[in-house]
Amino acid sequence: MNILILEDEELAARQTVDFLVRAGLAPPAPPVLRSVAKALAWLETHPMPDLILSDIELLDGNVFGLYEQFRVTCPVIFTTAYDQFLLPAFRGNGIAYLLKPFDYAQFREALDKYQLLAGGPNAGAGAPVLGPPALSPEVLRALAQALHPPPGPQYKQRFSVRMRNGLYVLPVADVAYVQADAGVAFAVDAAGAHYPLAGTLAEVERQLDPAHFGRLNRSELVNIAFVARVEAYFNNRLAVQLRTKPAAVLTTSAAQTPEFRRWLEG
Repeated sequence: MNILILEDEELAARQTVDFLVRAGLAPPAPPVLRSVAKALAWLETHPMPDLILSDIELLDGNVFGLYEQFRVTCPVIFTTAYDQFLLPAFRGNGIAYLLKPFDYAQFREALDKYQLLAGGPNAGAGAPVLGPPALSPEVLRALAQALHPPPGPQYKQRFSVRMRNGLYVLPVADVAYVQADAGVAFAVDAAGAHYPLAGTLAEVERQLDPAHFGRLNRSELVNIAFVARVEAYFNNRLAVQLRTKPAAVLTTSAAQTPEFRRWLEG
């Protein structure tokens, strides 16, 4: 199958490819695109894929903006963490979805549904070719409205993190600070556990609410909810003590100190 994957989290994309390989459907190096802009450019210059596996929130915005700009005629399986609002809309429109974090059995069930609708190889002898539900303007409008986005930028509420036993959902509110090490960004919780994130520190920073997360230096962001005390440090820097166990102390850079002070004052 010619499959396109729209996913901004590297570990989630890797899991999707692994599941496709396990199902015997993965082409060599399936395209994985992380933004609406790149997905639009790809669709405009390539034949329509047989299937799209599509996250809802990409690096540069909501994926429904892509489907409003480009008419997609192949099946789409959405992967989402928006269980409260979107799932009733998905069910009402017959759209296939996978709620993050999902396992292989759930992934296989979604694939089987679309192979049945499209009369695929696992549909069974004599199975009717029903055709996938179209992403009509009405369906897209219903799905977009189900999100009820408030005005202004939308910020990440949770990270899906690849752990030894699968994907772990880490609420952003539980992240005490974010730290870059050797080019990899890690979220650190109150217990000091480190969770590898997809993307650079700058990319992660753009996904977080600046009212809650402030930059300390070139390699660290801190969550204001975990800041216990701030003290003067040498060379015009600040020592920031966090409400973590054990207590962590981070320092601002001299260049970042004035901006950090303004951020602290709200």
